[in-house]
Amino acid sequence: MSGSNRLAGLTARPKDTTIAEVRRVDEVGEALGFVDRSPRKKPGRKLSPRTHQLHPKVFPEIGEAIAAEAERLGITQGQLIEQMWDMYRARSQG
Repeated sequence: MSGSNRLAGLTARPKDTTIAEVRRVDEVGEALGFVDRSPRKKPGRKLSPRTHQLHPKVFPEIGEAIAAEAERLGITQGQLIEQMWDMYRARSQG
């Protein structure tokens, strides 16, 4: 490698950032096939309103009973626990 730096003469120049100039550059880019590839929306699955996770430790027969009842009702175990909580609050407040 030689001691001379061939890039030393390069300097940064400010770009024209007026709205008209940016629009013109975008139009030229689109005409040449360059398109905006940024995601239109956040990728991935839609966020669930149920974000809090519980990991209770229960006796095996209780866990099996909760699982069986949730399956019988056609809901998740979390939804069954929500229903039980609603019933408990209604009973304790009323």
